[in-house]
Amino acid sequence: MDSVQKIQCIKAIGMKIQQIAALNFPAYGSLYSAAVKSPLNIPLTQGFCIGPSCRTRYWDCNVGEQRSYALARPNRGPFDTGISRIPPRGTSPRTPSELITTHIDLLSYGRKILHKLASDARVIAAAAPTLHHADLNKRNIFVLDDDPTVIADIIDWQSSSIEPAFEYADETPDFAALPEPELLDAEFSDAARDHQPNDETAELCHAAYEACLQGMVPKIAGARHVDKNLLRPFRYSHRTWGDGAVVLRQELIGTAARWNELGLPSPCPYPIPTAEALSDHQQEYKDLLAAHKLKRQIMEVLDIPSDGWVPSEAWAATKDMYKQVFETSVHAVKNKDEDDYDLDEEKLRNMWPFDIPNVV
Repeated sequence: MDSVQKIQCIKAIGMKIQQIAALNFPAYGSLYSAAVKSPLNIPLTQGFCIGPSCRTRYWDCNVGEQRSYALARPNRGPFDTGISRIPPRGTSPRTPSELITTHIDLLSYGRKILHKLASDARVIAAAAPTLHHADLNKRNIFVLDDDPTVIADIIDWQSSSIEPAFEYADETPDFAALPEPELLDAEFSDAARDHQPNDETAELCHAAYEACLQGMVPKIAGARHVDKNLLRPFRYSHRTWGDGAVVLRQELIGTAARWNELGLPSPCPYPIPTAEALSDHQQEYKDLLAAHKLKRQIMEVLDIPSDGWVPSEAWAATKDMYKQVFETSVHAVKNKDEDDYDLDEEKLRNMWPFDIPNVV
């Protein structure tokens, strides 16, 4: 598709989003047939009801994820979900800074923070129950062969659920994403660069998507303007065991530092760490940002989503290019300038977001 067709296609996608986001619901959860009887169900019209959320963040449905109910009930929200993904006490930590007690303490503070934030008028206004697609990316959108500006179908609705509008406000689909700066700059090959989107086209697509949200999906558009420090603890409380404690700690520190400025009732439930602990955290967070930047770069070069999914017809070519990206990355860290970010081969391998390829 050329740039004009892409923008028209994004507008068509926006009109589809508009239809479902305009629906009003009395609660959060997932849609079920009213024939499914449960005391938890909230009846709707036309033979539907709202029941427990089927979203993977609550039910640990992804490959390799675990759940442990020794410390929490079955998942009912971001706090309990976070706790249920933490192994029982006594389990060996993944790293010295990833103790079980570290996660439990952080989530305990996080729960207190969430209770305070949930009563704030700005958060309530951004939390309208909203139905949206859980994975609105290119691989799930089909267009007509003879007119790519017409949406033929959108698939993969099974994890879609009714969530607070702010849950979707921070998401940008891959067809509207802006390219991120490269981690290893000129070290990537010209062949790999050919797979990256044109900056000008990407900016047009991004602007078109933003305009669609503003004009067609006011629930989500409004939530995008709420101060992120009020919302981030909700987004990361369920992910500490998967992403590392440093993610939630960073958000709690940011919210606590601006607690009074945000107009929240004193005192803040989370104490700012000591200078020494804060210094250690800042180094961990710096490493985390480097790992995230590396993953985004690999995704852009290979044109893959965050879970590494590759169509079967593109597997061989993508696998070859993936190996080339890894080899080039190792070469780059071995020959970097001393003033560059403190990244050696061992750290690169530890932060590599996908399987390490076999390299001769």
